[in-house]
Order: sequence, then structure tokens, then C-alpha cells
Amino acid sequence: MKIDGTTARIASGLRINSAKDDAAGLAISQKLTSQESGLDQGVRNARQSADALNTAEGALGGISDSLNRMRELAVQASNGILTSDERKIIQTEIDQIKEGITDQARNTQFNTKQLLDGSFRDIATGTQPDGSGATVGVAGSTLAELGIENFDVTGSFDISTLDQAISRVSENRGQIGAQTNALESTIRSNEIARVNTTAANSRLRDADVAKEFSRLSQQNINQQYKLSIQKLQQQHEGNSLNLLL
Repeated sequence: MKIDGTTARIASGLRINSAKDDAAGLAISQKLTSQESGLDQGVRNARQSADALNTAEGALGGISDSLNRMRELAVQASNGILTSDERKIIQTEIDQIKEGITDQARNTQFNTKQLLDGSFRDIATGTQPDGSGATVGVAGSTLAELGIENFDVTGSFDISTLDQAISRVSENRGQIGAQTNALESTIRSNEIARVNTTAANSRLRDADVAKEFSRLSQQNINQQYKLSIQKLQQQHEGNSLNLLL
């Protein structure tokens, strides 16, 4: 049985091949294995969440550019020299920009989830081995939430309305950046924990192959010694029998 056990450990490379080898060690090893897979999935979840946030941040960059262009046009429209028809032309471009912002807020998605319409809030990330983890979210960036739905330079208007909208988008991007940094930190932490957990599991379950080969060699020597003794005994018994005859 000892030879069979040693051979099994050498063949598998594992010290624990079944509960009979080390029941407590096997139970601990299984928990560590579950921890490893949980950490791996947590890293994947964190990366997917970060990808979603990066998608939102990219779209917000476009909205920020659009708002800056709107502000430039609003400053142009504040020139008293312009006629009402010229302001209408400016408003036409502003309306087109607003339509573009609406399209981005409506169509920016990740895995079919809307990111900028205000519904992407308190989203679970599942970055920890037990499925827990911080939540992430993105503030809405629709015209209404930016406060520019009715912005019109053909009548009285306040450029500070656009300044506030630009500030909201900047704050939103800053929050996304902070959440992304936190996710990247979690990824690094999980990867380190994964390496340490794998090492601990290996120390617990893996066989010392050199030691097992040495043990097998010693067992073979002992077995050969026993066979030699038996052979000598048989020869001695045969010689004794010949003398009697």
C-alpha cells in the first residue's frame, strides 16, 4: 500500500489525492481552490465594470466638447450687433448640438445597459470572491439633467447655464475616474491575493516529488533486500535437504 500511495503521489504530483491521504488538508485545499476561482472572477468583473465606465467617460468627453462649442456660439450670439436672423442661424447649430448630446445620452451603452440616461446607478461589481464589492454608477447627462433642454439664444439667455452644465459633466467624469481607479486597485489586490492563495494551496496539496522518489527508491531497496533474504533462505533450506539425503 505504501508503494501504491507513493506511486500515486509521483504520478499526480499531489500529496493529497483523496480524503484518506489528509481529510483536513483536502477540506482546506478545496476552500482555497474556491477562493482562487472567486478571485479570478472578481478580476474579470472589475475589468468589465471598468470597461463600462471608460465607455461612459469617452462619451462624456464628446458631450463636453459639444457644450464648449455651445458656449462659444452663445458668446457669439451675445454680440448686440447681430440681427435676430443671425441669432436664429446660431440657434440652428445649437439645436443640432443638443440633438447630438441627446443621441449620446440615449445611445451610449455597455452590454445593452444605458450609461448616460441616469439609469446606470448603484451597479453591483461583484469584485470580491464572495460576490460582494463596491457599486458604481454614472450620473445622467441628458439635456434636462444638464439644465440646457430649453437653452435658446434667440431670446434672453444666461451663459452661466452652460457653465453649470460643463461643470456637471466635468464632475461626472471626475467621479468616473475615481471609480475606475478604485476598480484598478481592486484588480491589483485580487491578483496579489490570487498568487498568494495559489502558493498556499500548492504548499498544502502538492507532493514533494524528490522526497517521494527517494521514498520509492528506499521502498524498492527494502523490497529487493527482503527478496534476497527469502532467496538465500530457500537456498539454505535446499542445501540442508541435500545433506540429509
